Amino acid sequence: MEEEIRRVAGIVLRAPLTRRTLHELLYCGVGGLAGVAGFLLILVLLTTGFTVSASIIGTVIGLLLITVALRVSRRLGSLHRRLLKRFLGHQVEGPLRFQPGIGLLGRLDRRLRDRAAWRGVWYSLIKLPVAAVQLYAIVLTVFGLVDVSYPLDWLLFHNNSGANLSPMAAVVPVPFGGQLEIYSWLGTYPAAIAGAACVVAGAWLARWINAADRSLIRGLLGPTSMAERVSELERTRTLAVEDSAAALRRVERDLHDGAQMRLAALAMNLGMAREKLGEDDEQPEAATVRELIDAAHRNAVDALADLRDLARGIHPPVLDSGLASALATLAASSAIPASVTADIDPRPAPAIETIAYFCAAELIANATKHSYANQIKIKISTERTGVLRLEVSDDGIGGADTARGSGLAGLAQRVSTVDGRIDVVSPAGGPTTVTVELPLRA
Repeated sequence: MEEEIRRVAGIVLRAPLTRRTLHELLYCGVGGLAGVAGFLLILVLLTTGFTVSASIIGTVIGLLLITVALRVSRRLGSLHRRLLKRFLGHQVEGPLRFQPGIGLLGRLDRRLRDRAAWRGVWYSLIKLPVAAVQLYAIVLTVFGLVDVSYPLDWLLFHNNSGANLSPMAAVVPVPFGGQLEIYSWLGTYPAAIAGAACVVAGAWLARWINAADRSLIRGLLGPTSMAERVSELERTRTLAVEDSAAALRRVERDLHDGAQMRLAALAMNLGMAREKLGEDDEQPEAATVRELIDAAHRNAVDALADLRDLARGIHPPVLDSGLASALATLAASSAIPASVTADIDPRPAPAIETIAYFCAAELIANATKHSYANQIKIKISTERTGVLRLEVSDDGIGGADTARGSGLAGLAQRVSTVDGRIDVVSPAGGPTTVTVELPLRA
C-alpha cells in the first residue's frame, strides 16, 4: 500500500518536470488565445448577420455575413486541428471538403446547410469556457514558478543590511490563497510551497482540460456524421456515373471521327488500288499483289464493321436524338416484331438514358434467344416525379429467372449503381414482363 502511494505521489509530483507538460502548457496558451479570438469573431459575425437579416432590406447583407461566419468557422476548425497536432501530436481528420452548389442561390443554400461549418460554430462557442480554463492553467503555472523562486530571490535581491524594508509580496492564485507578505527568508518557504502546489495543479489542470478539448475537436471538428458521409458518397457516386457516361460518349465520338474514318479511307484506297491493278493483268506478280490487296481490303472492311459495333456498344449515337427515338430504332432492328410506346417528360440525364437503352437492348436480346415469342412490347414513361419506368414484355414461354444467368442479374447490378430496381414476372408458360425503374437523375 505504501509503495502504491509513493508511486502515485511520484507520478503526480514529477508531472511538471516532463516534456509532455511543456507541450500541454504551450497548447493551453496558443489554443486558449485562438479560442478566445475565434469566439469573439464568430459571435460578432453571427450576431450581426442574424440581426441585419431580420429586416427585409438587410436580408442579403445578413445572409452574406452568416456565410462568412460559416467559412471562418471552417478555417478556425482547421487551425485548432493543426495546433492539436503540432503541440500534442494528436491527428484529427477534418470533415469532408465543402462542395459549392451551382449558381448564386445554389452556393448560398449549400453554404447555409454546411453541417461541418455549423459544428465549427458550436465548437467556437463552447471553446470560450475551455479557453478560460486553459489560460488559468498557464496563470497557475507561471505564478507558481515565480513563488517557488522566492527563497532564492530573497537571498540575491533583497537588502540584507538589516534596514527596515517593505515586505516582499507573493501572489498565489485562487483557490490556493491570495497575496502573502514575506518579512524574512524563512517566510519565503510557505510561498514556495504554495507555488509548488500551483505548478503541480497547473500541469495536471492543463492535461485535463486539453483532454476535454481533444474530445470536443474529435466530436465537432472531426469527420462528418454517418448521414453526411452517406450523402457525400451518393454525391460522388452520381459524379462518377455521370463522368463515366460522358467519358464513354467521348470515346464513341473519338472512334467515330478518328479510327472509323481512317479505316474507311484505307478500305477505299485499297479498293481503288485493286481497280487500278486491273483484272486482265496475268503476271504472277500482279496476281499475288491483287490477292494481298483483296485480303487487306476484306480485313479493313471487317475491322471497320467491328469498330462500328464496338462504338455502338459504348454509346449508341442514336441516343443523341432522345431515348424514345433510340428505342424505336432498337425495336426496328429486333428479330421479333417489337413496338414502342413512349411518354417521357422531362428528359432523363444522359447516364440514365444510356442505362435504360442497354437494359432494353439486353431484354430484347434475351427474348429473342429464349422466349420463342411472337411479339415484344416496350413501354417507357415517367410514371411519377423523378422516376423513369421501362417495361419490356413478350408473349413467350416465360421462365426467366435472375438466378439462372440469363443476363437479368447483370441488369440488376447495373441499375443498382443509380439506386434503380428491376422486377421480373415470368411464370412458366408466359408471358414475361420485366420492369426497370430508374431515377431521372443519378
